Amino acid sequence: MKPAASTALLLICAVGISMPAQARPVPDQPRPAPAWVAEVPATDPHLSFDGHWGRVGSSMITPNSGSALRFRFTGHTLAGRFDTSAVTLPAQVYVSIDGGPPALYQVDQDRIDFTAVPLQGRRHTAEITVKDVNEHANRWVVPMQSGLVLTGLELDRGARVQRAAPRGPLRMEFLGDSITQGVKALCGQVGTDCDDGTKDFAYLTGRAFHARTSQVGFGRQGILVPGNGGVPTAGQSFGWNFQDSPADPRFGPDAVVVNQGTNDGVLGKEPFLPGYLSYLKQIRAAYPHAWIFAMRPFGGYKAADIATAVTQADDPRIVYVDTTGWLSVDAGDYTDGVHPGVAAHERAARLLTGVITATTGWKADPIG
Repeated sequence: MKPAASTALLLICAVGISMPAQARPVPDQPRPAPAWVAEVPATDPHLSFDGHWGRVGSSMITPNSGSALRFRFTGHTLAGRFDTSAVTLPAQVYVSIDGGPPALYQVDQDRIDFTAVPLQGRRHTAEITVKDVNEHANRWVVPMQSGLVLTGLELDRGARVQRAAPRGPLRMEFLGDSITQGVKALCGQVGTDCDDGTKDFAYLTGRAFHARTSQVGFGRQGILVPGNGGVPTAGQSFGWNFQDSPADPRFGPDAVVVNQGTNDGVLGKEPFLPGYLSYLKQIRAAYPHAWIFAMRPFGGYKAADIATAVTQADDPRIVYVDTTGWLSVDAGDYTDGVHPGVAAHERAARLLTGVITATTGWKADPIG
């Protein structure tokens, strides 16, 4: 598929977009792989994965928007290989090469050429970031209908991949629902075109700290409520990439940001407080030394219970983040009354970054 923009780095698109970026339709005759390519398996140890990716056979799979793959490579061409055999709602990715603007692709075919025009020079960097994995199809049980399944890369014959330059020393994990996923960040309609995990507060905050980031957002999910796409509740999914695929225990985040409660406020009928407190303790048991930032949902859902749970946890490294006044329906901060738009996510990221910096002393880049 041809890119929606010239080849580029998969970082954050320009702030303030109000309409979704559009991936171009699949051409009738996609260009076949040339016979002289070098094939790189998805499991190559030189590939650096950010977020929750699980290995299944020779493939690497992620169900999460905001997940990323970074590497350096030699040669003049780059193509991605995917398994779309079970996919009914294709994921979208941004691809950035040599730090250029991100190009948007819809992953609805097994081979996508990321360099329609051969690159100048022999040494390059690349980042592939997941814009959105659609929440409305199975993305928990393999074979997935909306997860991203990477099977490998293609380079020029004789070319090779090398490990990307490392990010900063910090590691951050964001746990939440559709807001953390970036659902409807670009517009208020249902679907992948309006969703963008690289425009939301979690992605922006992680980038501001130059952190290796694990962004886990599942639409409709709550403490008591399972997510769409077959995803279980927050506590049941914690510690897993997807069903039967445990998360990498070596990640060990320095900070965990929790933004849960919105869907419990809308749908949950059982007592929320004990479930949320149990969730905080579950996170603490997994990450004994991490800062845990428990956010009041932007809409205020279950705020009193969350504040009480933080108090009852009696842990000096669990911090309640009071988001009162950060966003407002009256100010037009939401695309549909619940999900923040791009500018609102950016504002929330600036405020959250300030809270984290004031608490920890960590330095962050300005946002926006």
